[in-house]
Amino acid sequence: MIVTLTPNPSLDRTLEVPDLRPGSVIRATDSRLDPGGKGVNISRALAANGHRTVAVMPCGGSEGEQLAELLASEGVEVVTVPIADSIRVNISVVEPDGTVTKLNAAGPRLSATEIDALAAATCAATAKGARWVALAGHLPPGAPVDLYAHLVSRLRGGGAPRIVVDSSGAPFAAALPAGPDLVKPNRGELAEAAGMAVTTLGEALTAANVLRERGARTVLASLGRDGALLVGDFAVLHGEQRVATPRSSVGAGDALLAGYLAAPTEGPAALAEALAWGSAAVSQPGSGMPGQWALDRSAVVVRHRIESDRPISERN
Repeated sequence: MIVTLTPNPSLDRTLEVPDLRPGSVIRATDSRLDPGGKGVNISRALAANGHRTVAVMPCGGSEGEQLAELLASEGVEVVTVPIADSIRVNISVVEPDGTVTKLNAAGPRLSATEIDALAAATCAATAKGARWVALAGHLPPGAPVDLYAHLVSRLRGGGAPRIVVDSSGAPFAAALPAGPDLVKPNRGELAEAAGMAVTTLGEALTAANVLRERGARTVLASLGRDGALLVGDFAVLHGEQRVATPRSSVGAGDALLAGYLAAPTEGPAALAEALAWGSAAVSQPGSGMPGQWALDRSAVVVRHRIESDRPISERN
């Protein structure tokens, strides 16, 4: 079982448009509504591929009820923590070439009591036999910046299995000294956390090692069109898989992480599985999560040699 915590979940409305012209009226060619939030998407991808997962999240308002219903319909076990305010609604606008413009709301402000209840629910779910615990996404207003750091320490003290943190900014930086087993930044988050530019694979490797020096045991960095970099005690690996027809990159990094967590081993096989899941997600509309039918493992390439001078695409 894999437990996920999403402190700031959402309903994600995706609109597909012929092109995006600011200041004009544009008629969408398609729309969909999906559960949203990093941890939520990780659980959705796991459930879509037959893995048991429990999604812990705050739940408030009719939007929260709808989110819980949507997750249940996808086979995700949900642990909800009642909150006073409604959860947020985000909007993604997708153009034909896969370019995504996202409008993310801040989310409800949680009280100290609600945050304590969320932490307790995560620990209780983990105690029921979790193999991984994923602490994922931006923190909601009102949450302390060291919430993830606190949870890593608390879960570790409770004898929990492996812990992954997938966040950004100050909450992500604060979690590193707590020693998570895995962190999953994208290129921008990697550069921000390491305090350096990341324009080549060599710079990405240097930045990943900075994060390891600060406490992360393994770094899985998603690099969009340039695949992913896996840096740990066991290996330094770069892998990629091209997507013939990209539909939407929303949730692709979450699917990539879910594939890694679902793999029975670490190293090349886990990175290959992660890339198969992530690339399949890019081929789905909106933030749809791929099932086994969508995975193409044959096209994944994993290399033990890093092309240090290879530039990373600005568009990921």
